Amino acid sequence: MNDAAPDRRLELLRDWLVALAPEHDLHVETLRPASADASFRRYFRIDAGAASLIAMDAPPDKEDVRPFIHVARLLRDAGLNAPQVLARDVARGFLLLTDLGTTTYLEALNAGGADANALFADATDALIRWQLASREGELPPYDRALLERELMLFPDWYVARHLGVTLSERQRETLEAAFRRILASNLAQPAVYVHRDYMPRNLMVATPNPGILDFQDAVYGPIAYDLASLLRDAFISWDEERVIDWAVRYWEKARRARLPVRDDFGEFYRDLEWMGLQRHLKVLGIFARINYRDGKPHYLADTPRFIGYVRAVTQRYGELAPLARLIDELEGVEVRVGYTF
Repeated sequence: MNDAAPDRRLELLRDWLVALAPEHDLHVETLRPASADASFRRYFRIDAGAASLIAMDAPPDKEDVRPFIHVARLLRDAGLNAPQVLARDVARGFLLLTDLGTTTYLEALNAGGADANALFADATDALIRWQLASREGELPPYDRALLERELMLFPDWYVARHLGVTLSERQRETLEAAFRRILASNLAQPAVYVHRDYMPRNLMVATPNPGILDFQDAVYGPIAYDLASLLRDAFISWDEERVIDWAVRYWEKARRARLPVRDDFGEFYRDLEWMGLQRHLKVLGIFARINYRDGKPHYLADTPRFIGYVRAVTQRYGELAPLARLIDELEGVEVRVGYTF
């Protein structure tokens, strides 16, 4: 007999919600899965009176709910639509949250019929409000050590583990030189609050729009990072013309709001692309790690999208030519030449 092991954490969560039921009018029998993410967190929806709430289960040996609580407050203080924390058990990793709805930007866009321009205008408006609220010392710094640690996920997990390639000395030197150039560009940018995963899967179609989720890893760092996450998404791609149009619209609004973006759009767009390159390389490593370490293989299906992003940037800038050739070597593609800048 191979019965599934009891879900002890779900039992503990249900018991916790039973104790909260009178205060929040919870109907515990309606507890049902809402979503899961690439971490160890789980989310459940529960009816509460005529509405619904969200219960988060974050195993404390693997996840710390305190950053989520802190960043949720920062977002709400900035006037943004983030979940309100209604109840908490930090020691056991349980939170009761307001429900921002059931439709993500990604789902709305994939379903067709959604006004992408309107959704992205709301997303960039919210991003600017988030950045304007920035205060140094509230969030961990997105410093050289963290940016570099993220970049190393690419050789450690994507190249070595996923591709099964051991880099030669020449290839390792090429990669290290490229990382130094990328980091120099990233760290030259002014620092603001960074959501760190500001993409359509983490934005909800809501009132006010957007609802913002999955923000617990927020940091204080390069101003172009969140826009790069939004425009060069893990699960949906846009043509270059539309990306540039949205980037220009953000840049114009940011300048009017007196955010510290560059005065020249061409220079700002370069910052955006080089910041995106850091993220693309990191995500390739993360998706490989999620597969081989955590047993979640479906993320690997989107690695070609990120290789495409990496190629587009590295082939556009002459300083990144060696990295472009290395990527082609690793992916077994005939080397091409021709750079824009």
